[in-house]
Amino acid sequence: MRAYVGVGANLGDREATIGRAIDLLGTAPGIEVTAVSLLRETDPWGPVEQPRYLNGVVELETRLEPRALLAVLLSVEQALGRDRTGERWGPRTIDLDLLVHDGLVVDEPGLTVPHPRLHERRFALEPLAELAPDLVVPGRTETVQTLLDALDAGSG
Repeated sequence: MRAYVGVGANLGDREATIGRAIDLLGTAPGIEVTAVSLLRETDPWGPVEQPRYLNGVVELETRLEPRALLAVLLSVEQALGRDRTGERWGPRTIDLDLLVHDGLVVDEPGLTVPHPRLHERRFALEPLAELAPDLVVPGRTETVQTLLDALDAGSG
């Protein structure tokens, strides 16, 4: 199964932390990192004053189901010092978001796939479009590139 994970960081050595997260994902059982987008500096999302982010997307081949993959993502975040007790959308050492998992649509407590705000987040769509522009987001009819184009049209 193919999955796409958003990676981001805005505290500490952002690039090194993202690199370490990718390394940890690549050594996790049942996961192979197959592609990594360029990292982009982006403005933070949300009401909290904080530093700019580095964001990108990692493509994975995995035999893990979404819940098991999410558990790995949370474990990697914890290993890299992610503190989930702060304000929502606040600064973080690392953020790993399961954006898309194969063609699945999942809506369970604590797990929504595809990511529920993917279609409105340029910082996730741009690197995802770099890796998979023709990917149709499950549960939608648009490709990643079409969603990104719609954001561009709305901002101009």
